[in-house]
Amino acid sequence: MLKITNVRFAHPGQSTPYEFNLQVSPGETIAVTGPSGSGKSTLLDLIAGFLNPSEGSIFLNNTDLTPLPPEARPVSMLLQADNLFDHLSVKANLALGLPKSTPANIRQDLIEQVLNDVELSGFANRRAASLSGGQKQRVALARTLLLNRPIVLLDEPFAALDAETATAMRSLVKRLVAEQNWCAIVVSHNLDDVTELDARHCEMRNAQLVDAT
Repeated sequence: MLKITNVRFAHPGQSTPYEFNLQVSPGETIAVTGPSGSGKSTLLDLIAGFLNPSEGSIFLNNTDLTPLPPEARPVSMLLQADNLFDHLSVKANLALGLPKSTPANIRQDLIEQVLNDVELSGFANRRAASLSGGQKQRVALARTLLLNRPIVLLDEPFAALDAETATAMRSLVKRLVAEQNWCAIVVSHNLDDVTELDARHCEMRNAQLVDAT
């Protein structure tokens, strides 16, 4: 269980702090919507540890994540920008999502499987710089999924995809969240993400995270 309790944060010059209260069960996806600048990405940054709240706590089960640096948190995060290394191959970019101790044969199998999952079989040796925007987005999504951490944070993960591909990727994420018992939070402007992910819908209103139903 991911539990965010009375977490408050304000950017410099922000008069009303954001306030977040949320519980996410294993295997559950929360879709967070709201206008640009309403605090959606700030929520993800607080969970990931890139921002520190002025008050409140973030727990995963019995572990307090609030004082932990980003690298110590059990979080995999996909940002709006794909954040691939253009000079590296797709395979090398994906390998960054696996522990260095992973045996080479297992690493190869995992990379082939996830490329098949995101419908990019045969792209392992392509340089990231040669990919389209939608292909880069899918590689970045694949790398996030490969991390296989209890908390999965996705910021507009399907925005660069055509409608058919986006539907397939939502189906993939929905299946893996359920199979792996991840606590998933997806930030989106697209209500198709809410319905196709079968997500609980929350939204940012007046600097607060509230139930949208």
